[in-house]
Amino acid sequence: MATKIRLARHGHKDYAFYHIVVADSRSPRDGKIIERLGSYNPNTNPSAVILNFDRALYWLGVGAQPTDTVRNILSAEGVLLMKHLNGGVAKGAFSQEEAQKRFDAWKAQKDAKNGKISQAEADKKVAAAKALLAQEVETNAKKAAAVAEKRAAAAAALAAAAQEAAQEAAAAEAGAETAAE
Repeated sequence: MATKIRLARHGHKDYAFYHIVVADSRSPRDGKIIERLGSYNPNTNPSAVILNFDRALYWLGVGAQPTDTVRNILSAEGVLLMKHLNGGVAKGAFSQEEAQKRFDAWKAQKDAKNGKISQAEADKKVAAAKALLAQEVETNAKKAAAVAEKRAAAAAALAAAAQEAAQEAAAAEAGAETAAE
């Protein structure tokens, strides 16, 4: 039986995610499957891939052919590299320990590269947030000074109006006393 490792579509309209499955090459896309190996969600950034590494390696070893998209996913996860290294072990070019050591070195390099990019992006976001916060604090200080100035002017105007009213009241009282005499 010719087997394929391919994607089976799930989800709803405009929000598809996929199961990575092993199926007979003659079965329909979402038809009967032999085994589910994982899932692929292209809607997240970066795309989320969950994969049973050992079973994917097994199916490649027994001759299952991945589709183009699944080949890219398996390559990014290192399954194809491990298959290649296992071929070298089978030919006697190097030992299984050497193959595992090479795979671990590749994985560490890949993780370091992804981590370095993520760290740089995180640093940029933190710097942008700090700059935005500093700008906001400066703007708030200016607004607070303007509001305090307006309140002081209003308080001074109110005090002047009260003093003027008191003087008028005193003048009116003095005028009433003089008229009463």
